[in-house]
Amino acid sequence: MPEPVKKAEAPVEAPAAAPGESRSVEPKPAPAPPAATPTGADTAAPAAGAAHPAEDAQPPDTRQDLTGLFTEKPQSGEVTVGGNITFVAKVNAESLLKKPTIKWFKGKWMDLASKSGKHLQLKETYDRNTKVYTFEMQIIAAKANFAGGYRCEVSSRDKFDSCNFELAVHGDSTDGNEDSGELDFSTLLKKSAVQVSTESDVDVWEILSHAPASEYEKIAFQYGITDLRGMLKRLKKMKKEEKKSAAFLKKLDPAYQVTKGHKIKLAVEVANPDVEVKWLKNGQEIQKTGRYIFESVGNMRYLTINHCSLADDAAYSCVVGEEKCTTELFVKEPPVLIVKNLEDQMVMKGERVELECEVSEEGASVKWEKDGVELTRDESFKYRFKKDGCKHILIINEATKEDCGHYKVKTNGGESMAELMVQEKELEVYQSIADLTVKAKDQAVFKCEVSDENVRGTWYKNGVEVKPDARVNITHIGRIHKLTIDDVKPEDEGDYTFVPDGYAFNLSAKLNFLDPPKIHLDCMSCTAESTIVVVAGNKLRLDVPITGDPAPTVVWTKGEKVVTEGDGRVHVETTKGHCIFTIEGAERQDEGIYSVVVRNPAGEDTADINVKVVDVPDPPQAPRILSVGEDSCVVQWDPPLFDGGQPVIGYVLERKKTKSYRWMRLNFDPYPETTYEAKRMIEGVPYEMRVYAVNSIGMSRHSPASQPFVPVAPTSEPIGLCVDDISDTSISLKWRAPERIGSAELEGYVVEYCKEGSKSDEWIPAIQGLTERTSLIIRDLTTGDKLQFRVRAYNMAGPSAPATLAQPVTIREIMQRPKIWLPRNLRQTIVKKVGDTVNLLIPFQGKPRPIVTWSKDGEPLNPTFANVRNSDLDTILFIRKTERKHSGKYDLKVQIENVEDTVSINLQIVDLPGPPQALKIMDVWGFNVALEWKPPKDNGNCEITGYTIQKADKKTMEWYTVYEQYRRTNCVSSDLIMGNEYVFRVFAMNLVGLSPEACNTKDSAYIQKTGIMYKPPTYKEHDFSEAPKFTHPLVNRSIIAGYNATLSCSVRGIPKPKVTWYKNKMDITNEAKYRMLSKQGVLTLEIRKPCPFDGGVYTCKAVNDSGEDIVECKLEVRRKYPVVWAQGQKHTACVLFLHDPLRHSSLSLFAPFSSFKNNTHHKSLHQIKARLLIRFIILLCSSNS
Repeated sequence: MPEPVKKAEAPVEAPAAAPGESRSVEPKPAPAPPAATPTGADTAAPAAGAAHPAEDAQPPDTRQDLTGLFTEKPQSGEVTVGGNITFVAKVNAESLLKKPTIKWFKGKWMDLASKSGKHLQLKETYDRNTKVYTFEMQIIAAKANFAGGYRCEVSSRDKFDSCNFELAVHGDSTDGNEDSGELDFSTLLKKSAVQVSTESDVDVWEILSHAPASEYEKIAFQYGITDLRGMLKRLKKMKKEEKKSAAFLKKLDPAYQVTKGHKIKLAVEVANPDVEVKWLKNGQEIQKTGRYIFESVGNMRYLTINHCSLADDAAYSCVVGEEKCTTELFVKEPPVLIVKNLEDQMVMKGERVELECEVSEEGASVKWEKDGVELTRDESFKYRFKKDGCKHILIINEATKEDCGHYKVKTNGGESMAELMVQEKELEVYQSIADLTVKAKDQAVFKCEVSDENVRGTWYKNGVEVKPDARVNITHIGRIHKLTIDDVKPEDEGDYTFVPDGYAFNLSAKLNFLDPPKIHLDCMSCTAESTIVVVAGNKLRLDVPITGDPAPTVVWTKGEKVVTEGDGRVHVETTKGHCIFTIEGAERQDEGIYSVVVRNPAGEDTADINVKVVDVPDPPQAPRILSVGEDSCVVQWDPPLFDGGQPVIGYVLERKKTKSYRWMRLNFDPYPETTYEAKRMIEGVPYEMRVYAVNSIGMSRHSPASQPFVPVAPTSEPIGLCVDDISDTSISLKWRAPERIGSAELEGYVVEYCKEGSKSDEWIPAIQGLTERTSLIIRDLTTGDKLQFRVRAYNMAGPSAPATLAQPVTIREIMQRPKIWLPRNLRQTIVKKVGDTVNLLIPFQGKPRPIVTWSKDGEPLNPTFANVRNSDLDTILFIRKTERKHSGKYDLKVQIENVEDTVSINLQIVDLPGPPQALKIMDVWGFNVALEWKPPKDNGNCEITGYTIQKADKKTMEWYTVYEQYRRTNCVSSDLIMGNEYVFRVFAMNLVGLSPEACNTKDSAYIQKTGIMYKPPTYKEHDFSEAPKFTHPLVNRSIIAGYNATLSCSVRGIPKPKVTWYKNKMDITNEAKYRMLSKQGVLTLEIRKPCPFDGGVYTCKAVNDSGEDIVECKLEVRRKYPVVWAQGQKHTACVLFLHDPLRHSSLSLFAPFSSFKNNTHHKSLHQIKARLLIRFIILLCSSNS
């Protein structure tokens, strides 16, 4: 049986105490024992004294696991009496498959959806961008009895979430008469003496443990406990003391509770993670089925019971070896709810009264009360209680005046109340009020007559009491009651009711207001300003507001034709307050005057609407080509026959090539004339033209294309004819192609010349035929002649106009003074980094070709120092990889006979600077250190732009920059840390960058602590210097010519010695044939492909400040002899010939195959040759020795 334990998050209103009962239960909160591990919101109830979820009253559902659907939960709030408050809940529906469903509850199971009205409004909105649902519950004009616990539940298929919140209402409570029954949060009592209190949650088991046994039954009924046997067993177990167990780290709780149809998970923690456990139900072992699931996770053991039923209400045990722990599972049935409430009744004295309600469970126990006093079966059997399934009926056989009052029925899940009124006699109605239908400004009179002239009554309109005023008059003369309304208005229409005082009936009638129909339009005239214009193809919708009561009928006509309702292209429809006329895809024939007539019994009204349909114009006729030019044409066309109802504002023209499918627009703004000159066409290409007409609505369809036409024009003359070069017997001419080639392709040019003073027709062709080039050299001319030259371009249309020189040319070579055109960027010093490439191009002029001479610093330029390449018009100075020695002044001289021109170019090769010199710590005071140094010896061939000073703590030796781009050679480093010892270093900086190495201070600066003076001891610095000494000498070698060879030795010395290699006492450091390597003191000289002349005595010399050492060896290079092989015809022998070209001698070695043992017929020829070669080398070595 269920155990009704309160849930802390959702308090339930305590039942009101009966009149005269002054005792109330005020339990003290007791600490709750540990709860079971639930798998969902309602899967398991906690142990004794713990809270139960409010969802226990819901029907069985497998979705009860909380999934966190809320993105914003409603928060508890406070409000004063009469104020408004809104609770907001938000749900993210991005991962939901269907729209979430939300429910609002007061207490545990009062659904507020049915209470929506004047005091409660529920709203719902959805944001499509964020996919968030927003649910709002707004409480309007709050009352004191609205206070309490509320719950919000949201679900979507298999997902569920719940949230509890509180509402506190401050201020004096009202009597509950106004708006009674509209919200009814807690079935408000109509008597103010009965207060609804919202007590804090109580621990039922704490109350029972301190109450006497005689009070158990009363407390059980008060808190909804129906299983007295289970209650007594649980109380007995609560008094037992638990013993410590060696097998269990955590036992089962004394009791669990679960709602019928839900699931529960029982959990224990064992000491041994590998131990096997058994689960028992009432002493019998449970077998694993679909409803019983056993789980083992580490030290935890779980028993899950799905779809709990009343048969699962039993004692469960977990057995580990000889020990076991036991618990009691209570399966709680849902609380009994009142499905159908009691209804107020008014009866005559002596009549039979039946107060009926319906509950959610058959056979449930209910309690009947009258004015707070419990009703029982007395001796006179005045009250009888009847049960019929879920129905419960209270029967009063003969009602009396004493039976008047408030009757209440209670269950453990709710209550319902109704009022019973008993009348002594019945009031007769001689004349009832009748329905009235009046017109505007008429008078309406409601009149009724009852049997008792002393009975007063109240008039209501739509449930609201009617108050008399200047237009409304209420009279009562004898038995006649009258309501008179003068100058009736539309707002007077409604249901009027007369309610006699003290009687449970009323008289009702309806006032119908007749309002003549009226059309409310501003465009009912046929003037141009009131005409409705619609573009053809668009939808025309006329929404005409109309008034009239009763609703008038609407008739639309066009001319003599009536437009009826339908689904065609033109149709009408009528709604409340509007009549709608629609044209789908307006056409020209829809233009005209439409009439609308509205009629009702009070009259009629008519309106005319002028509709004009406008469209784009018709296409013009095919354009005509009036004239054609070399790249243009003149086209003319006629205006369209129909302008679409709007004046034509212009035309748009297009053209295309006859063989193309793409039309090109010639103008984008409408052209107002009907004649147009089209330009920029290609000659020789056939074209077509077409035209569009444009009005304010849009552009018409295009006109038919014109007849094809072809623009044709001759080519223009060549341009830019000039003399490129001239000598005593020849001349070089050049020109550019004509600006306009013409419709045909350019075939070539003709060059002609004539003597000055000759006739115009004596032009002599310079060459036979045409030339495609734009330059020509004419040879075999007479020295001293004055000639005129001209050039003509030819295409399919013939020769163009000639291009001639401005004046005749004398055939004689012209001397040109040498001139160097030094580029502007070379007139200032050229700065390059070491390793960059220098490529200087310097143009010059002069005829005949001048002599070009380069020099550096006044000395002729060595070809190995820099590369120079000269041409007729320029010279190039190229240095592939610059070095510091390339810096200097370069002089360029161009000379023709005794005339010359000279320019100078300054080249500066810069490199990184060397480190500064003599960095010293000049002074240390406080937290400051004064430094001083000297500029570097090597400034990198450019100005020192600054210094970078860094400091480092000797503990970490991490360097930090003190100054950057510092210009002076002394500085002060401040803000040093007391007690630390610092060293400093300085980098020099020039245009290239920082010096590769820094200058470090030999001493360190110690920042003394205040009041402590430390004098470090002085030590004599050890001298680590050592003179060079070869630890491994060079070894004499004999090598074969043509193969790379190496000579190696090792040397030691401090500082690192400088190594120089010699061959026959000649320095070979800069020789490309030799490669010197040095690594970790091992010195290697590599000789690339040596020849016999590379033999000799090689010497290695190591020098440093402490001394020097020398080691040498002898190298012999042997010649590489050509080897010739000969083989017998029958592969019986092999002969090796060796020829020495210097000694003019040769050697031969004959070896028969039979001399090679061990199956020589299986050996390859290559193996035999290898063995023969080895024998020969051995023989050769022995002969040399």
